[in-house]
Amino acid sequence: MVTSFRIAEERWYVVLVRRRLAGAAGVIALVAVIAPGVAGAGQAQGEKVLRAGITQDLDSLNPFITITRVGTDLTRLTYEYLTTYDPKDYRPVPGLAESWSTSDDKLTWTFKIRSGAKWSDGQPVTAADPAFTLTKMMTDPVAATANGSFVQGWESVTAPDPQTLVIKTTQPRSTMLALDIPIVPKHVWEKVTDFKAEPPLPLVGSGPFIVQDYKASQFIKLKANKDYWRGAPKIDALDFVYYKNVDAEVQALKNGDIDLMSRLVPAQYDALKNDPNVKLNTGAGRRLNEILINPGAAAKDGSPIGDGNPALKDIQLRKAIALAVDSKTIVDKVWGGYAVEAAGYIPPGFSEFHWPQKQKFDPAAANQMLDAAGYAKGPDGVRVDKTGKPLRLRLLGHAGTNLDEQSSKYIVNWLKDIGIAVEPQMVSDQKVNDATTGGNFDLAFSGWSANPDPDYVLSLQTCGNRPNADGKGATPDSFLCDPEYDALYAQQVAETDRAKRVEIVKKMQQVLADRATLVLLGYDNPLEAYRADRWAPFQTQPADGGVIMNQQGYWGYYSATPGKSTNGAAASTGEDGGGGNTGLVLGLVGGGVVVLIAGALVFARLRRRGSADERE
Repeated sequence: MVTSFRIAEERWYVVLVRRRLAGAAGVIALVAVIAPGVAGAGQAQGEKVLRAGITQDLDSLNPFITITRVGTDLTRLTYEYLTTYDPKDYRPVPGLAESWSTSDDKLTWTFKIRSGAKWSDGQPVTAADPAFTLTKMMTDPVAATANGSFVQGWESVTAPDPQTLVIKTTQPRSTMLALDIPIVPKHVWEKVTDFKAEPPLPLVGSGPFIVQDYKASQFIKLKANKDYWRGAPKIDALDFVYYKNVDAEVQALKNGDIDLMSRLVPAQYDALKNDPNVKLNTGAGRRLNEILINPGAAAKDGSPIGDGNPALKDIQLRKAIALAVDSKTIVDKVWGGYAVEAAGYIPPGFSEFHWPQKQKFDPAAANQMLDAAGYAKGPDGVRVDKTGKPLRLRLLGHAGTNLDEQSSKYIVNWLKDIGIAVEPQMVSDQKVNDATTGGNFDLAFSGWSANPDPDYVLSLQTCGNRPNADGKGATPDSFLCDPEYDALYAQQVAETDRAKRVEIVKKMQQVLADRATLVLLGYDNPLEAYRADRWAPFQTQPADGGVIMNQQGYWGYYSATPGKSTNGAAASTGEDGGGGNTGLVLGLVGGGVVVLIAGALVFARLRRRGSADERE
C-alpha cells in the first residue's frame, strides 16, 4: 500500500542571463532555468515545446491541497473536471460529464460520464472516479483543503453504473455546474493513506497535458496527452521555467529562452511594445488584491491560533486602517494605470456580481476615529493600544513581487500618517502562505483569482473555512467568522434564482467592507507577452478581453500552435518549427448537448482568479 508520495529528482542547468530594463544599466543575475536548446529529461530533440515563464513557487502537486496560481494551472491541465468554462464567455460546458440533468426539486443531479475518456496510464475513466474524488472530499478534511466548500450540503455521491454519477444534496445548490474540482483516478488514489503528501511522478491524469517532472524553484515539465478525449494538443510538451524575478523572465522572453509569460510590470509591458518579435495581451482583471488584517485568528473550534497583534481585534482600528489606504495611488503609481480601483470583493471582470461602491480614502477621518477610540499618540507620533503598547504592526509580503514591494512603501507612510508604525517583511511565497493560513501575521498582502461563479472566493471568509488547530485542513483568507456573513453565504448558495442570488452576494460584500478584516487594493489587469515569431495567436478566455495563462480552464495552453504569427513571420518551436492549426471547439446546445467542430483555430488575441481560485 502506498503510504506517502515522493517527488523525483532531476538534473537542472544554471545559466547566466542578462537583466536589463529600458534606460537601466545591464546587471548580471544568476537564474535557474533549463538551458536554451537543451532537451530536458524525457524530452526528445525536435519536439514542439512551449516554454512558459513563472516566478511563483509551486506550493504542491497534490490536487487536493494546492491553492496557488501555478498549482491551479497544473491541476487544470492534468485533471479534467466534470464541467469546465467555455473559452469564449465562461458558460459551463461539458468536461468529463458530457451531459447532466436535475430533479424538479433541484436536490438530485445526474451526470453522464463520457465514454472513451482514458487516464494517462491507459485505464478508462468511469463514474467511479468522480464518485471516489467527491466522497473523499466529503469525508476527509485534508482532501477538502482546497475545494471543500463545493461539497458542503451534499448528502451522497454514487456511481450506479460506469457512465452515471448521481449527487444528492440536502438543499438546492447554485454551484452544481461550477464545481472547480479536479477529478482524480480512483485506482491510484484509493491506495493513498497520506493525503497531505506529494504524488509520485509522472502524474496520472485525464487532461490535455500530464506533469512528468518537477524540480522546486527550477522547472515543471508536462507532456501532451496524445489520448486526450478532445484531441491531442498541437505541441508535444509544455515546460514551466522558474525565474527569481520578472526582470530576468522578460530578458529570457526577449532572448527566446521562453515563449510566453504573464505578470509583467507596467514598465516592462510598455518597453516591449516596440519589439517586433513579441505580442502583448491584457484585459479586464478578475483578480482581487488585498491587505489582510488579522482580527484574531482562530481555528474551526474557536480556539485562538497564530501570533497576530491583539489590538487588531478592535473593528474601529481595522476600519481606520482601511480608510488610510489609497487604492487610486496604487492603481496609478504601482500598476501604471493597468488596473481598476478597489470596490467590491468580487472583481469587476465579473460585473454581474461586482459591488461597485468604491473604497474610501480618508486619513483625516481615520485619525478622528482613532482619537475617539482612545488610541493616543505617543511622543514619537506612534499611537498606543488599550494596554499602553505602541501600535507597531508587521506587514508580510511576497519577496520579488512588484505589488507587494512597491505598495508597502506607500502603506508604511499612509499608516504613519494615522499614528501606526509598520514594518514590511518580504519573504518567500510559501512562507506567506504558511503564515497567513496559520494566523501568524498582523497585516499581509494576499489575493485571489475569482471564478465566474463567486461561491469559492465567498466561502474563504466563512467560519467553516478556518483551519484546524494546527493551521491546516482549510484555506482561510482573513479569518472572518461572522454570523451575518455566514447566513448570507448559506442563502446565496441555495438560491437558484439568479437575480436574487446577485443581490445576496452584493450584501455579503457590504458586510465584508463593514467588518474590515481586509483592505482591497484594486484589481490589476494581467499583462502578458508571447513570441509571435514562433506561435500563432493563443485562445484567450474570455475571447473578448481575456487572458492566455491562468485561465478558468486550459484553453490557452491547449491552443498553442507553432505556425505563422500575426505579423507574418514564420513561427518555430525553437527546435523544428512547423505544426498544424486545427483543433476542436466546444459548444453547448439545449442544456448539455456537445457540438464538436473540427477546423482551423483562429483565436482572438485580446484579453483573470488566472486560474482561477488561487492564492498569491
